[in-house]
Amino acid sequence: MSGTTNLLLEVSGDKPLQGADVGATRERTRLRRLRRLAVPLAVVLAWLWWRLLRGDPAGLPSLPAIDPMYLMTGIFFLVLILATVFSLVATGRSPHVVIRPEQIDVGLDDVVGIDVVKAEVIRTLNLFLAHRTFSAEMGGRPRRGVLFEGPPGTGKTHTAKALAKEAGVPFLMASATSFQSSMQGASQRQIRSFFKALRKAARQYGGAIGFIDEFDAIAMTRPSAAATLAPPLPSHLLGCGGLTGLPMSGQAPVTAVAGGSIQSAFVGSGDAQMTVNELLVQMQSFDQPTGGQKLRGKLTDLVNLVLRANRQLKGPGVPWANIMLLASTNTADRLDPALMRPGRFDQRLSFDLPSKAGRRQIVDHFLSRKAHEPALDADERRDALAAITQGYSPAMLEGLLDEALVRAIEGGRRTMSWADLEHARMITEIGLGQPVGYTSHEERLIATHEAGHATVAWLVAPERRLEVLTIIKRRDSLGLLSHGDAEDVFTRSRSELRALIKVAFGGQVAEELFFGDVSTGPAGDLQYATSVAVQMVGAAGMLDTLVSYAAIQGSSLSSSNLVGRVLGDSVGRELVENLLQEQKRAVRDLLSNNRHLVAALRDALLERHELIGPQITEVLQAAADRHGDLGRPGVALMDGAADDGLGPAEEVDVIDLTDKAAATERERRGY
Repeated sequence: MSGTTNLLLEVSGDKPLQGADVGATRERTRLRRLRRLAVPLAVVLAWLWWRLLRGDPAGLPSLPAIDPMYLMTGIFFLVLILATVFSLVATGRSPHVVIRPEQIDVGLDDVVGIDVVKAEVIRTLNLFLAHRTFSAEMGGRPRRGVLFEGPPGTGKTHTAKALAKEAGVPFLMASATSFQSSMQGASQRQIRSFFKALRKAARQYGGAIGFIDEFDAIAMTRPSAAATLAPPLPSHLLGCGGLTGLPMSGQAPVTAVAGGSIQSAFVGSGDAQMTVNELLVQMQSFDQPTGGQKLRGKLTDLVNLVLRANRQLKGPGVPWANIMLLASTNTADRLDPALMRPGRFDQRLSFDLPSKAGRRQIVDHFLSRKAHEPALDADERRDALAAITQGYSPAMLEGLLDEALVRAIEGGRRTMSWADLEHARMITEIGLGQPVGYTSHEERLIATHEAGHATVAWLVAPERRLEVLTIIKRRDSLGLLSHGDAEDVFTRSRSELRALIKVAFGGQVAEELFFGDVSTGPAGDLQYATSVAVQMVGAAGMLDTLVSYAAIQGSSLSSSNLVGRVLGDSVGRELVENLLQEQKRAVRDLLSNNRHLVAALRDALLERHELIGPQITEVLQAAADRHGDLGRPGVALMDGAADDGLGPAEEVDVIDLTDKAAATERERRGY
């Protein structure tokens, strides 16, 4: 009893169990398999010895004489039958690949930067390994299905592989798209084959883990189930939205409506819907009898037909199959709700973008395997790298370091330096520099526009860090300002959002003050400023209305996004317009009193074309000192990526505000 108690206590530990119930089951299965193999072999050996002792040893049987014509005809029809059978079997064959623990090169020690999720994964793994003890001693039901959800590159597949290695059981891996087939019914047969293979492996090795990547490809909401979706939170719970709904990638804000329907990707009850139905059946019926047990059951039923009721034979029970199904998706909210109930997927684990502390752990992990200069071992450098990579996923961080190694090779070196990392980050976030032949008027206009953005950011947003100011073309931007939050943030205040709107108007106002005209460049700035203003009016209750436009349902506006809902309402549109006009007037007054700052930054851009980090603030501070100003009301550092690209027809203005806990902001203002 004490042994099982200790085992249950170890389940909640921070280390995976070794063997536990899975190991004991595997050993029992191995011994039973040996006994089953030994019995027929013993019979054959006894018969051979008996023949040998009689003086009549067994020899090879003689083959009968067969006409070659008959032989060829028989072979032809045999091949034809086999080809037909193979084609039928192949369409229903499971597309999975079995990966043994010794073939997996990552373990849970390689899962870093997501400590909370990792701890829950270890608990889930320990329950899987100690399933019999957990069930017998506490009456609990081990988790049979775990869904990994989160943005791309956050470590879902990586964690699944590490879990399979630590479990020490077969890992059946398949992508959801491999189950899709143009033949009617083939997808359902493949899913049945996949779960059949899972059950077989679990009985042979004491347990098995199945993993389906990009699960949403075969598990989208059925049309008939769309109306039954549950709201994001129970009605008695209120959640703080953080950055949810703020503009992302220059697009209009996207907000979720509680209890709203999700449109399915398919119409009607076609093969895709039947695939979801098959998943529901298989995930509910993990435990099924084997072929031998089905035969024994039928024979038992036949015998019981002639036996009295009190002498009925007991049929074989359904064996326990220790199976855990893992699935990963980027769009968990679009999955069929019937799949998400306990008993199918017992747990949903969210893989968010790592926090600053998490990014530091990831940087340490990757740098321990990549060639770098000793200077990058300093804590200050690594902390700085973690700070300036807000919004980076683990995959993006590894890609950044790989790009830095490429820069090092380009420079004829075998180790990366801090300069290589800065160059790699600029290329990753804002693209390669592609100098173009501006006219003198265009060059001066673009420099003035970008200087206006940077000056306003320096004056009204001291919490921002300025990083790159350039008039060199990168991607679609003819000029850009890169800036972001000095620290990871999860909410925005009214004053901060107003400051961001002011920064967006800096370029347009600078053009008006210095040229008396406006180009097509500020188009993206206006799009961004409108999106932020709509968020303030229609969702955050920061102005003269407390009505949430995100709550609209069952009206002509309910099918549009938040921008469409607010601007489609006359009162909301007026509030947005008044807010934008008010902030633009404030920016005009600000830049009118600080023309010397814009001019100094413009001239520096015209001379050097690109200013990096402290170079921006040095120019502004020097101009302020010459003019007798007090300078910037805060610390001027840098991060993020705001990209201002004035294209031939419009300006690209992007701010990325993630809506997860580890969210960071990236602003891209394209002139």
